[in-house]
Amino acid sequence: MNELIIKGTNKTPEVKMDPASGTVEISGKSIPENSLEFYQPIFSWMDEYIANPATQTEVRIILEYFNTTSSKCLLDVFRKMEALSNSGRSQVNVLWHYEEDDEDMMEAGQDYDALVKIPFTLVKI
Repeated sequence: MNELIIKGTNKTPEVKMDPASGTVEISGKSIPENSLEFYQPIFSWMDEYIANPATQTEVRIILEYFNTTSSKCLLDVFRKMEALSNSGRSQVNVLWHYEEDDEDMMEAGQDYDALVKIPFTLVKI
């Protein structure tokens, strides 16, 4: 299985997914014209990864901003990781980064934490 690397733009996040280290990182802004189209390769990669995961998986979300349709896609990412965690094949941890003065991003992380049953750590930067 290969890494998935998507270069970020002013509307789409940078994505780095490494199956060997078990790391998934989404950073930047997520306001694509078509969120489902943008996130589809990520979902496909995750489905393949879930079939043969690393023993530990770390998901790092370092977003400055995301739109409503991206929020649904992020929830889908977390649901896939929740299914992986529930399978017992990988210990999953999410690190949700937010800037110290950005209450909206902090609250978004808290909301996701309440929606999924995987370890969620809020990281103030």
